Amino acid sequence: MKKHKRFLFALLRALFLAVFLVIVLFPFYWQLLTSLKPTREITSMSLLPNWSTASLDAYRFIMTERPFLRYMLNSFCIAMMTTVIAVTISSMASYALARLNFRGKGAILASILAISMFPSISMISPIYLTISQLGLRNTWWGLLIPYLSFGMPLSVWYLTTFFRTIPYELEEAAKVDGCTPLQALVKVIIPLVLPGTFTTAILIFIQAWNEYLFSLTINTDDLSRTVTVGITMFRGEYTIPWVEQAAAIVTVTFPLAIVVFLLQRQIISGLTSGAVKG
Repeated sequence: MKKHKRFLFALLRALFLAVFLVIVLFPFYWQLLTSLKPTREITSMSLLPNWSTASLDAYRFIMTERPFLRYMLNSFCIAMMTTVIAVTISSMASYALARLNFRGKGAILASILAISMFPSISMISPIYLTISQLGLRNTWWGLLIPYLSFGMPLSVWYLTTFFRTIPYELEEAAKVDGCTPLQALVKVIIPLVLPGTFTTAILIFIQAWNEYLFSLTINTDDLSRTVTVGITMFRGEYTIPWVEQAAAIVTVTFPLAIVVFLLQRQIISGLTSGAVKG
């Protein structure tokens, strides 16, 4: 009877996972399917590709007729700069919040969390005016400032949790052995929180890569746009190039999905390492 129940439970779990995967992966599959179709077949509801008419013309078009590679470069560089700066500064701030006892620490953490919850649309006007006055419109730095303003609070909140899981005795032992506080941080603490730091970096990178509103408002020059905005600008005056947009979406999503798939163990390890305090 117990074996029958276990088998039934395993079967239901497998069925649930299969349905879940279909729901999650179907939009990406449909975009991939659309990107291979000729324009005359985009209204076809067939779930299988028609290999007799399938082609890579849409991919060739976005690479040669559109500045798509420039969009990709802009997004990658801005997201990478945001990630490196946010994680570097947030690591030091999080270490101080996790290790030092001072008045108002709880209020600071609460304020950081509150800032991260602000809707982007409520901040677009003052940020746009500031960027314009600094002369940073249509530059990478013009987007780096608002991206950091929203990315760093989340980074500090995540990393503070990870730093709290490290036993304080390890740091004390390092100081007894002659390490300065900075050496103890670099040589002992940071290596132990690498899974959490790595996970935080991935989340910040994805957030910056997918951002749309600030990029649309601040960078209006075609060659300075990020890929999320560039894709929406594919449309013409009277038509929408659905096939080219689908090809662009697949090109943008596929590398990121592969990276997350290959690094899923590190990401899960980082997410769970802060769940239990050491």
